[in-house]
Amino acid sequence: MTSNTHTLVRDKYAAAATVSVGGKASCCGSKATILDGVDPITKDLYNASEAAEVPEDALLASFGCGNPTALAKLEAGQVVLDLGSGGGIDVLLSAKRVGPSGKAYGLDMTPEMVALARKNAATAGATNVEFLLGTIEAIPLPDNSVDVIISNCVINLPPDKDAVLAEAFRVLKPGGRFAVSDIVLARALPDGLRRNIELWAGCIAGALIHGDYEAKLAKAGFEGVDIEPTRVYSSDDAGEFATAGAASDEDKKAQLEALDGAVYSAFIRGTKPL
Repeated sequence: MTSNTHTLVRDKYAAAATVSVGGKASCCGSKATILDGVDPITKDLYNASEAAEVPEDALLASFGCGNPTALAKLEAGQVVLDLGSGGGIDVLLSAKRVGPSGKAYGLDMTPEMVALARKNAATAGATNVEFLLGTIEAIPLPDNSVDVIISNCVINLPPDKDAVLAEAFRVLKPGGRFAVSDIVLARALPDGLRRNIELWAGCIAGALIHGDYEAKLAKAGFEGVDIEPTRVYSSDDAGEFATAGAASDEDKKAQLEALDGAVYSAFIRGTKPL
């Protein structure tokens, strides 16, 4: 990730970690939240039963676009790694699924989020979790050490997707699974919109087109690649997150028209060959 993008994303999520604690903000934010415009992406991802399994601060600090833990079909004894683990909600849910014989790692580049996640793990009494500070382009784990990689609306953020996917492939065991939620594009966005760096932390500007995502996963070595849309965003949804950088009403209208139906959340699967 470029230095400027690293700094922007880290600063925004650091602020979000601070604001979310104690119920001052929620994962279902509004235009007034630190992460402007994530509301239609992050809302209604976890059911009441799942929400009850984790500390409130873990839920409030969730800024994902899906529920990878529910879709990844985790099994007892597995080792799971969450790329960009934030406040730890998906790590804590995964830890329950893999049980005491398994382990759930969380990796995040924001010190404030790692500190919050460790606090949430202590509150939850989770003993089979570990939160690591680092970037997803350089995962601090050995080769062939993870059964399942999950992630929740994070892989779209760094510009060097090839490095991220190569690292994911490296740390997975043979037969290991890549099972992430992410933002995907149905078609290309206008250059001006993609260049709006403020959208990087809102999960849009760095998203890959469907076919490009498939190609990059195949290039990294994954087989059985599948991208399943889980929520398609309309212009009504886009109004919450697409226009933060609009200079005028005309600019806002153009952004909404460009984004209508072009952006969706998806569950993305791939397997490292045996």
